[in-house]
Amino acid sequence: MRFLFNGRIRTLNSNTPFASAVAIQDGKIVAVGNDVEIQSIAKSTSGGENLDGRTVWPGLADAHIHLQYFAESLDFINCETPSLHETIRRVADRASVTPAGKWIRGHGWNQNLWPGGFGHAFDLDVVAADQPVYLTAKSWHAAWVNSYALKMAGINSETPDPHGGIIQRDAAGQPTGILLESAMALVERCIPAATAEEIGQKILKAQSILWQYGLIGVHDFDGAPCFDALQLLQGRELLKLRVLKGIPLAELQNAIGLGLRSGFGNDFLRIGSVKCFSDGALGPRTAAMLDPYEGESAYAGELLMTEDEIVEVGRQAVEHGLSLAIHAIGDRANRTVLNAYTRIRAHEKQAGLAPLRHRIEHVQVLHLQDLNRLAALGIIASVQPIHATSDMKMADRHWGKRSAGAYAFRTLATNGTAMAFGSDAPVESPNPFLGLYAAVTRRRTDGEPGLNGWYPDQRLTLAEAVSRFTTGPAFAACQEKHLGRISPGYFADLIVLDRDPFLLPLEEIHTVKPLATMIGGEWVWDKRG
Repeated sequence: MRFLFNGRIRTLNSNTPFASAVAIQDGKIVAVGNDVEIQSIAKSTSGGENLDGRTVWPGLADAHIHLQYFAESLDFINCETPSLHETIRRVADRASVTPAGKWIRGHGWNQNLWPGGFGHAFDLDVVAADQPVYLTAKSWHAAWVNSYALKMAGINSETPDPHGGIIQRDAAGQPTGILLESAMALVERCIPAATAEEIGQKILKAQSILWQYGLIGVHDFDGAPCFDALQLLQGRELLKLRVLKGIPLAELQNAIGLGLRSGFGNDFLRIGSVKCFSDGALGPRTAAMLDPYEGESAYAGELLMTEDEIVEVGRQAVEHGLSLAIHAIGDRANRTVLNAYTRIRAHEKQAGLAPLRHRIEHVQVLHLQDLNRLAALGIIASVQPIHATSDMKMADRHWGKRSAGAYAFRTLATNGTAMAFGSDAPVESPNPFLGLYAAVTRRRTDGEPGLNGWYPDQRLTLAEAVSRFTTGPAFAACQEKHLGRISPGYFADLIVLDRDPFLLPLEEIHTVKPLATMIGGEWVWDKRG
């Protein structure tokens, strides 16, 4: 048995909300209390570890991340720049050290921030004529490629738009190099696939970065190659991050055939929900809206699955013990998903099935009439608070007054909606303290849009926000009896912080840094010095 003492421990256990010491055995917490109590329990153990009065929280979890993409993006060009010119300059720098014919990858551009809007294949051709270039947008729902990549993919003026995707074209009908939604796959399939071993090595690098942010677990929504890599790491006892692994819709029949169910697995790798996409994203304006985008007479985004299609998939999934996690950004997409969930809930009841913990991923804008429907149906809102402040200007530009129902965390909480917070990394940084800051201030770190924040009535308290990064993801993973609290019987997943966020002005929360991260009673990362 080991024990930690002289700490400022916030337990998130309402019976013992604060403590100074904790006893740990076999990777789990066995007792929580004051120094005297815990030293008495651990009397057979010599010494103990002095926390030096530092703040200790339960480990945080990211309820929506793309683990493989995040790991791979660490080696990509950072295209999150204030100008198209700067992105092109960075591509030129990478091209100068990349052999001819080898792929150049980048991520993070956002045409909404560039005065001229989208780039063109020709812009990239000037600096990278001999290498194929593939740059994903910040939303990850669009890509910008050069002529070399278009040629490799066989995309020309006669190539039809794929189902659920758009090949952007100029006035003459020629591809511009901008690919939206499923059209991205036309080029992606030309990129050499990494092996499970290669992906695993990148995930190991990402894992240590996530520990430094105070993350002890993630809900991952990448594909089968990521799952293969995670299993390799797990088999070698190198996976020290609790991963809830989503199943892509394309793998549903394989999962059913294998008899996989949500919750199957072990303490570090478990099966999560079947991931579906009902629409696109705000950035490229492919999110499905009930009414046209601001300034448009007819265009209202792309609905990728009908209500009937979702219900059919849902019936198959729930009959085999698999919950659903459905991406929905626009108000039309969210309404469509909620209508489908209403029918799926009815099917669960009629078939005598236990109601599963279904989710909507993002829930970015709801029609005001739909704000109470998630709670009524028992659907989890898996949301990313950092999206609210990152997207606020785009939301106002493209959605106008409809933004009153966007990122409506306070309204959802007041209605009793279960919420789990995440980052959507690599779309955003996986640093949860940025998410906490966004949730409680509705401001960017530079202070925009002002003291009260964007739609300030939707702010949460810090305690509410912290719970959505701890007990919220635990509930979504059906692990609320083991994760998210510092309490007897729970995993000894703890983080030590450089300051107590509850004693800081709200504007400083995003500057808080973890000093150490413990997972299963082991310090996996420790920089306390």
